[in-house]
Amino acid sequence: MIESLKPVESLHAGSLRVEIYPDSEAAGISAAQHAALTIANIAETHVSISIIFATGASQINVLRALTEFPGLPWERVIGFHMDEYENLPPDHPASFRRYLQERLLSRVPMKEFHAIDADRTDLRALCGEYAKKLRAAGPRLCLLGIGENGHLAFNDPPVADFHDPEDVKVVVLDEACKQQQIAEGWFNSIEEVPKRAVTLTIPALLRVPKLIASVPGLRKADIVRRALSEPISTSCPATILRTHPDCTLYLDPDSASKLKVNAGQQ
Repeated sequence: MIESLKPVESLHAGSLRVEIYPDSEAAGISAAQHAALTIANIAETHVSISIIFATGASQINVLRALTEFPGLPWERVIGFHMDEYENLPPDHPASFRRYLQERLLSRVPMKEFHAIDADRTDLRALCGEYAKKLRAAGPRLCLLGIGENGHLAFNDPPVADFHDPEDVKVVVLDEACKQQQIAEGWFNSIEEVPKRAVTLTIPALLRVPKLIASVPGLRKADIVRRALSEPISTSCPATILRTHPDCTLYLDPDSASKLKVNAGQQ
């Protein structure tokens, strides 16, 4: 194991623990260490280890470090992912299936991985099938990020529902979400971004006992401030993380730059 890194600052917002590291790489490595320890602990009491994985720029350092840890029981891991664009081929550069194939599945011998095949014609049936697999597996760990509009998975403010009756649903992406995808380089123009996606809902994510959220970068500074300070509401879906009993948010100085914290704050 890589020697544990210590945050330069830490604080709580509700039950959410927030840790700030010297740079984005350190934050990603620390989140991966936390995930690796969690996987090892789950392996002591569960035959199968079910995990939900996020994608996007926020997860690159996390997955790189996590897949390099020696001795993790990947052969017992059942993987899920959070969301996928409608009608985007799995080999498209912005496909989340491709992202996870390149950064996760090609690097570790996972037991199973359940992809969201959102280029199917019957997305309603897909949502029902994926929800059943998710419920049956009962994920114990979720790696996630926060969007620039505060979304969790693709639960943008207009469609986010803290009491959603569904575990998986089809959503229309809002303009802020689409603009983020362009800014991060996944698409060249707004016209290229699919209008809809399949996503796990917020209740499905919050049901997971352990959440590890990685949110680096200056573009996330404003939404981090909002997520930690605004009233809990779907206008900023990430505010709901403050109610989860075991969630840690990993930040770098850029993403934490609009927070009012003191060094060493607990």
